[in-house]
Amino acid sequence: MINILLVGFGGFVGSVLRYTVSGYVQQSVRTLDFPYGTLAVNVFGCFIIGFLSQLAESRGVFTSESRLFVFTGFLGGFTTFSSFGNETLNLVRDSQAMNAFANVGANLVIGLFAVWLGRTLAYLVWR
Repeated sequence: MINILLVGFGGFVGSVLRYTVSGYVQQSVRTLDFPYGTLAVNVFGCFIIGFLSQLAESRGVFTSESRLFVFTGFLGGFTTFSSFGNETLNLVRDSQAMNAFANVGANLVIGLFAVWLGRTLAYLVWR
């Protein structure tokens, strides 16, 4: 039960921070032509998960509970793209380049297809 609470609270904090940072960045550039806020959150999240992952692996600075809170909860709420980036880089590091490329391709192609499918279904149901 405590693990669920750690993930949930971390996700809450990460989601609120994502909303705040993304909105601030988007408002700062004063344009709606490109989602700069989302880009900023994704890039920053990737940097943070890379930095903290290295500390976790090389220095063992995280307990299993703090990993749940920070990596799964907080960073998962802040941006799932950071998890995607970290997992892909781990595959490359582990000499699994084909799986890394497959992961990138599958997430991109299947993810975009799923968005299209969801939008199409919603259009058909509520037109």
